[in-house]
Amino acid sequence: MTNELIQTMSAHRSIRKFTDQEISDAQVSLLTDAARWAPSSHHVQAYSIIVIRNKEKKETLSSLTGGQRWVEECPVFLVICADYHRIGEASKRHDQPLEIGGAEQLLVGAVDAALVAQNILLAAESLGLGGVMIGGIRNQPEEVTKLLHLPANTFPVMGMCLGYPDQDIEQKPRLPKEASVFFETYQSASIPQALEDYNEIMQTYYGSRQTNAKQQTWSEQMASYMGKANRPHMNDYLRKQGFLTNL
Repeated sequence: MTNELIQTMSAHRSIRKFTDQEISDAQVSLLTDAARWAPSSHHVQAYSIIVIRNKEKKETLSSLTGGQRWVEECPVFLVICADYHRIGEASKRHDQPLEIGGAEQLLVGAVDAALVAQNILLAAESLGLGGVMIGGIRNQPEEVTKLLHLPANTFPVMGMCLGYPDQDIEQKPRLPKEASVFFETYQSASIPQALEDYNEIMQTYYGSRQTNAKQQTWSEQMASYMGKANRPHMNDYLRKQGFLTNL
């Protein structure tokens, strides 16, 4: 049993090469309108979407995200932010403090931004567009903040390239369900074998790719990636923006 929506979701690929065809203002409006109906904890709606078409600004963001050329080349680049600036304004109206210094408020903002981002990408793919999420927007967050005039109590969570796909790439295999979907309780016993199976699948996939082929298992890749602190500068940056101040 399936339907068109599930088929679109199950066919996702990260697209990094786009045609010259533009995305219209009406399409951007349609995508962002659909995205705004994402769930939000306590109706906080702690996110903002910044739509960027300007070539020079995309060039700068391409550099700030680590030289990802698709950021510059895509017709539309989005920056999705966690945003409590509006809540701060609302709090002032009622003489209330803005308490966002704990882990919960950081999580709510990040989750709201992620839900909105996924809604945008899914809506885009339903229209025949493609895209890719850009975590590199957090590589140099202070520079991004200055470029986009982000106020206090906000931070960029992710970027997103959008456009009409100009590549047909193989879908990257996902973890086996046995390693990620459990019933009633967490099933630790199923993970070792699932990882063995997945390592074989991913080693074959990585070795057969037409570009960026490599001989590496998924567990080797994750161990290398998670064996060091990633973007440790985010701690100080988030405190400057008003987050993590209670921790």
